[in-house]
Amino acid sequence: MNTTRRPYPSDVSDEEWSLVAPYLTLQREDAGQREHGLREVFNGLRYIVKTGAPWRSMPNDLPPWAAVYQQTQRWLAAGCFEALVDDLRAILRLAAGRSVEPSAAIIDSRTLRSSSESGERAGYDGAKRKKGSKVHLAVDTLGHLLALHVTPASAEDRGEVETLAKTVQAVTDDSVEVAWVDQGYIGARAAEAAACHGIRLEVVKLPEATPELASGAVQRMLRDWSLPPIDLWAASPTGRLASAKARAFVVFVEHALLQ
Repeated sequence: MNTTRRPYPSDVSDEEWSLVAPYLTLQREDAGQREHGLREVFNGLRYIVKTGAPWRSMPNDLPPWAAVYQQTQRWLAAGCFEALVDDLRAILRLAAGRSVEPSAAIIDSRTLRSSSESGERAGYDGAKRKKGSKVHLAVDTLGHLLALHVTPASAEDRGEVETLAKTVQAVTDDSVEVAWVDQGYIGARAAEAAACHGIRLEVVKLPEATPELASGAVQRMLRDWSLPPIDLWAASPTGRLASAKARAFVVFVEHALLQ
């Protein structure tokens, strides 16, 4: 790396830079209006992303935060990162012996807790009991990113299917035929939104535990706690492992209080 400063762990390596540089070069490196090296600007962006620091906390030996921020906005507007992700996904799929474009996808979401500075961008996710943002994403069956969409945490998963399905088909040339989702996407609204873009939603339901599975798992837990075995299936006739674990915990607490 051609720099006199001490490197940060977030700095891009030579191999990484050889891959991403063609995607990030929007004008010639020797352009007259360029004040900072493109690689150092990218290192500044990586520092912010890796550390989660505010823009204005950019270290003094990296380009000024305003320069990095403005260049990042240019990269985003030009779709540089999307192009990089799409091409890298195709390469990795070919290396894994798969076709370039996937025929199946997985759709899910994750709620991220926000800071006090998030303001109106934050929402409350009642199911997760978190205030913040929700990341809705679609990946192929190898886990490679297809689409990503960020909303306030209060947004329903079903309501974002249309946006994800549209993006997935746009980046895969309409190759995706089915998308697997969890039970948060049950209902006609989500299915119809996906079907409008030629994708069939298949809801994957978690199987209920069998008596043998629940009993064996919890009895091992009791053994680890040095507690006497109990008939958890009789205590939890619903057949759900979570209920059996809850009953085991109650027994554990009762046992501890009697010591």
